[in-house]
Amino acid sequence: MNIRSMLTLCTVMIFGGVLIAASVHALDKVPEKTPINDTWLTAKTKIALAADSRVKGRQIDVETAQGVVLLRGKVDSGAARQAAAEIAQVLDGVKSVKNDLEVVAPAVRESVEDKDDVITTRVKEQMAKDPHLKQSNIAVQTNAGVVSLTGEVRDLMTSGNASWTARQTTGVKSVKNDLTLKE
Repeated sequence: MNIRSMLTLCTVMIFGGVLIAASVHALDKVPEKTPINDTWLTAKTKIALAADSRVKGRQIDVETAQGVVLLRGKVDSGAARQAAAEIAQVLDGVKSVKNDLEVVAPAVRESVEDKDDVITTRVKEQMAKDPHLKQSNIAVQTNAGVVSLTGEVRDLMTSGNASWTARQTTGVKSVKNDLTLKE
């Protein structure tokens, strides 16, 4: 064996040993568990709902706040409503589930959804007329005449004013105020 071959062999052995040592050292380090955040829970819930044949995942809106999953929308049956809550509840990181799903027969869904869109538009228009509400980050959603308000407001007075404005809008049956106060 010539000197050049021996040097190549030694280099390969040393370099290989370094790689093996580095790999073993990397295996000793256990990666830290990433904390589960609300965005991740929302995505995970949507995927789980879409994958389950008992519900139609695209009919369900999912929001998450501090580990609490909120389900909204219209489903075809009471069994689908219950299944959606069960699917969300068993996911890792979910603290609780707020099930605001409504059971609406497919035959009447289109007329209900059209009416809800009109009510949502009216509520948004009324809120835009109030300078305090216009500056706030309030999301409006309507399901079968029930207006849901979500987002953050600066004080309790603004939250109450938003509820009052929504309730006074034509077509609104009731208001669910899920607004939170900014810290």
